[in-house]
Amino acid sequence: MDPNVELGAFLRSRRARVRPQDAGVVPTGTARRVPGLRREEVAYLAGVSVDYYARMEQGRQQNVSDAVLDAVARALNLDEVEHRHLLDLARRQTAPAGRRGPERPQRVRPEVYQMLDLLGESAPAVVMGHRMDVLATNRLARILITDFDALPHRERNMAVFQFLDPAARDLYADWEAVATDSVAMLRLYAGRHPDDPLLTDLIGRLSIRSPEFRTWWATHQVREKTHGAKRYRHPLVGEITVGYEVFTFAGDPDQTLCVYTPEPGASTDALRLLASWTAPPAAPAAVRTPPDEAHPRPDAS
Repeated sequence: MDPNVELGAFLRSRRARVRPQDAGVVPTGTARRVPGLRREEVAYLAGVSVDYYARMEQGRQQNVSDAVLDAVARALNLDEVEHRHLLDLARRQTAPAGRRGPERPQRVRPEVYQMLDLLGESAPAVVMGHRMDVLATNRLARILITDFDALPHRERNMAVFQFLDPAARDLYADWEAVATDSVAMLRLYAGRHPDDPLLTDLIGRLSIRSPEFRTWWATHQVREKTHGAKRYRHPLVGEITVGYEVFTFAGDPDQTLCVYTPEPGASTDALRLLASWTAPPAAPAAVRTPPDEAHPRPDAS
């Protein structure tokens, strides 16, 4: 993904959504050909020349200062995540081009697996890595969402599941909201890692096989999910509403832990019921030999 192209497309998409009256621009009598701000209006609000801003949108303006980028972010009413994405795209313009070697597989530490097991009977939990790859799950996550461990490695990805597995559309009560959030998170990741060949492959696969993904990818929305709620319609126990919190490991910021907590009441009861129905059979108790048979006494005779 060419950073120059991505920067221009992002700026145009943000400019198109800002209404002139929201930016304090007094409409003129001439008919507007664009739904949002004109280039010259963004340039005026940011305090740069029209030619300078036009070159930014065309990907021809290199070494844009943070001060100018901050001014453009204010003119376009960018939120914190969008502002950070703008900085990422602009910095990638000037980063030296280079080809990445084969990526080393991400590893989950044994201590994280132990934590997942401890959460396994009370809260679903998922560890995700680059590109929303699912690196590890506990038992409750596998029975609530899907058994990622049983899938080929190439399919162990949350966005792939949401867009390409037909079961996902029935599972998520708000599938469109969940799916658009995933697209926006992948966009944010792409701004930081435009030279990731596995990301390019993933975006290509999803774009070819999902018209919804292809449409939403073109909107250039970016989002960072740290907490929220999801509603599931599980085929066995019905609707379950969970809150989720996302935690980043201090020693490995490229891995996040997402913990799902069911709402008190019906959702908690449904998750407990689901856990009990799908619990693995208990191992048979070891047959203990009575002491007298295990260690026969010597013949007294």
